[in-house]
Amino acid sequence: MYEYLEGKVTIVTPSYIVIDVQGVGYRVLTANPYRYHENDVARIYIYQAVRETELTLYGFVDSDEKQLFEQLLNVSGIGPKSALAILASADHSGLINAIANDDASYLTKFPGVGKKTAGQIVLDLKDKILQLDTGNQNSKEIMTASNDILPLSDALSALESLGYRTKDVEKIAKKLRELPETTTDDYLRQGLTLLTK
Repeated sequence: MYEYLEGKVTIVTPSYIVIDVQGVGYRVLTANPYRYHENDVARIYIYQAVRETELTLYGFVDSDEKQLFEQLLNVSGIGPKSALAILASADHSGLINAIANDDASYLTKFPGVGKKTAGQIVLDLKDKILQLDTGNQNSKEIMTASNDILPLSDALSALESLGYRTKDVEKIAKKLRELPETTTDDYLRQGLTLLTK
């Protein structure tokens, strides 16, 4: 799997760009292709989707945007096209604020997102969205307001990457938040203990 591609942007279209990496042109779908300009050298973070009949590359300006895309894909009813539409704005603070504050009506403004899907986005991502640092002040204020400190957030992410279901991790997250502040390793161990009871 690719982490990022770095090379010269050779083609910009309304739905994708082509980036030339040492003579190979990669077609990359992006939320806003016009962030890039032909002949610019760019580093594009990549999400690779493999289906039976196709392999598609999705591109992002940084790893935070890629992570936000991946989290949106985990929401029932959100596919890559809808996730890209949601990320089309360069400033994601409105999206993060809406999710953090249970503002499902804000999310229905995006194409392909109805009331049910908007509610599902809030339900699935409210705790996770606070972990993202999108580089703007609003998201930092939200993270400060959250009870989740970085070691706990990292531990919860590690549990999910180990294959535990999001629903199960969210259940034990409430118990972990009640513990005295500790290290990521300790949160992870205690989380594993709770999950394997």
